[in-house]
Amino acid sequence: MNFKDKVVYQIYPKSFQDSNGDGLGDIRGIIEKLDYLQDLGVDYIWSTPFFISPQKDNGYDVADYYNIDLRFGTMKDLEELIAEAEKRGIGLMFDMVFNHTSTEHEWFQKALAGDKAYQDYYIFKEGTPDKLPTNWISKFGGPAWQYVENLGKWYLHLFDVTQADLNWENPKVREELKEILRFWKKKGVKGFRFDVVNLISKPEVFEDDFEGDGRRFYTDGRHVHEFLQELAEDAGITDMITVGEMSSTSIENCVRYSNPAAGELSMCFNFHHLKVDYKDGQKWELMNPDYKALNQLYQEWQLGMQKNDGWNAVFWCNHDQPRIVSRLGDDQNYWKESAKMLATSIHMLRGTPYIYQGEEIGMTNASYTDISQYRDIESLNYYQILLEEGKTKEEALKILGARSRDNSRTPMQWDDSEYAGFTTGTPWIHSPENYKVINVKNQMEDENSIHQYYKELIALRKKNKAVSEGEIAFIDTENDQIFAYKRVCEGHEIAVVCNWKNTACEQKLDGTYHVLLGNYAKTGQEICGSIRLRPYECYVIER
Repeated sequence: MNFKDKVVYQIYPKSFQDSNGDGLGDIRGIIEKLDYLQDLGVDYIWSTPFFISPQKDNGYDVADYYNIDLRFGTMKDLEELIAEAEKRGIGLMFDMVFNHTSTEHEWFQKALAGDKAYQDYYIFKEGTPDKLPTNWISKFGGPAWQYVENLGKWYLHLFDVTQADLNWENPKVREELKEILRFWKKKGVKGFRFDVVNLISKPEVFEDDFEGDGRRFYTDGRHVHEFLQELAEDAGITDMITVGEMSSTSIENCVRYSNPAAGELSMCFNFHHLKVDYKDGQKWELMNPDYKALNQLYQEWQLGMQKNDGWNAVFWCNHDQPRIVSRLGDDQNYWKESAKMLATSIHMLRGTPYIYQGEEIGMTNASYTDISQYRDIESLNYYQILLEEGKTKEEALKILGARSRDNSRTPMQWDDSEYAGFTTGTPWIHSPENYKVINVKNQMEDENSIHQYYKELIALRKKNKAVSEGEIAFIDTENDQIFAYKRVCEGHEIAVVCNWKNTACEQKLDGTYHVLLGNYAKTGQEICGSIRLRPYECYVIER
């Protein structure tokens, strides 16, 4: 299938639109906003999970893959959403969490009750409470193992203690997961996003890691490619759009995951570009962005995937990442300009762009001032860890303010009414105070808005084959301040030039171009010789 000219919009249902005033977004809220999404021009909605879940990790701890959590709605609501979206030319992409389940899942409960068949659905190790099977660290902090006293066994949880890792080596587990996909495909779902799917294949022998946290033993594991090929073929999803979230992965593996000949996935998310402001590679250590590293990463991934017929999912934001305009832009002095520049930088790349709810209006980080305002389990855990490491409360809150996943989970800002038009009740988490200025209503009335700019970027991908199909080559690769590249298809060329920073700079050109899109320049403007770039200025130009 052709997905190269498509654009995906990610919804975090809990924070998108509340239809019944209980403070939680829901499926009917998404239905209410389908016309908005159709007008924006997106082709798919990727929704994060709304399956039955205890919500220890905001739905990524699934207790039942076949039924809808009543806090989000009913199966009837979901069937209506699928049908109404299809009427508008929009497909639903479901988020499947297949590395682990909630410990409340029926399978795990049977395992706890002593059923050895279901214990083999998970990764249990015999042992005593005083000796961990390995020294691996959970992604959320603390040991990656939990002891079950009555069984005399430990179970693996790479994430929260309530998220037990599945044993993909067991063919019965793989059959269960295939059946889940068949069920939702029959319901009319058009695509799937697979959560941390490159972690599903664990090592044959579990051993301590004296060099890191254990990830080198299970990332892109020994059977992961054959497992994904089997899953796609047997579940009958090779004709659907699929994307894998890849944790700490490599270009070589992502080529294999996404090369059409392999029959595994349509495309891959990788996160290397979102670690350029991690001090010493640590998420909870702050530093200024390294733009040289950012440029190099884009060059390596874009050219590496192109050379071997792999395909990227390109993105800045999602439900796990801070808001990009607060992170790499300037949400105070150059809010509109930097938001448009950051959008341009990735929407013209070789890959399928993903927009996270609110990104198209330049939503910012939450700017919370007290730990009581946070809801995310990872953030609450690391706040305590940071204090135990000797950080003051102020230092810990500053780090959370830059890194917390709650930055992206604040309610969608629809208008300037109370609670940003998200709910008539009390929201489960509060919006930044800037919602009175930054909201959909204001931007729909502004022809120069960030929202309008996103519509133009989406339209350009659909009508210009150089954007959707073209080869990519990078320009002026030694200039850390500028991110510039060309896209070429059937003799037609466009160029993209972006200034990462809040200072002016200059970019030389190899001919005469006309402006297709820019955050300062007018469409049709002729440029020859060089461009003097103002702070955060960007251009999409063609010969």
